Amino acid sequence: MVLLRVALCPAIVIGARRGWDGKWLGLIVLIALVDDIYHGILARRWNCDTPALRRSDSWADTVFYLGVAASLWVRERQLLRGNWKLLATLLGMELARHLFDWAKFHRAASYHSYLAKAWGLVMGVAIVCVLSFGGPRWLVWVSMLVGIAADAEGLAMSVILPRWQNDVKNLKVAWKLRQEMLWD
Repeated sequence: MVLLRVALCPAIVIGARRGWDGKWLGLIVLIALVDDIYHGILARRWNCDTPALRRSDSWADTVFYLGVAASLWVRERQLLRGNWKLLATLLGMELARHLFDWAKFHRAASYHSYLAKAWGLVMGVAIVCVLSFGGPRWLVWVSMLVGIAADAEGLAMSVILPRWQNDVKNLKVAWKLRQEMLWD
């Protein structure tokens, strides 16, 4: 299921470049969103949700949403240009968080926090609405704000935790884990 999102990345970019109807592009995003949700549910149900699978899930999301950003650049360039400060802040936060995680843990964090999940849902809805129906465009702005908050939370968790840990749901849990790790 992780590979489906990776495979959908070039599909949405090609579709945007070839002028596919926006509803098809929105459907690609919806399929990726449902895939991501059910991937987590099924992995936990089948007891195969390993740290490696969680990291690959995070990378698949990153690859897919880079493809979505490229397709938005092709189809909705003015929307991205109009929000360039937020977009630059979001991309800067993403980069800073990943660089910090690699420097501290020698691998990417894979927290799957509630705020990160909310960001995925808000972003998915915003992109489907914009690509499929032409709006409301303000949802993209909200999505970027939630993304910045999710990255700030992820960076704070990485600062708090003394060693790598996956599936940290929020800052309170990160602080509790820190206390437990320091007592080990």
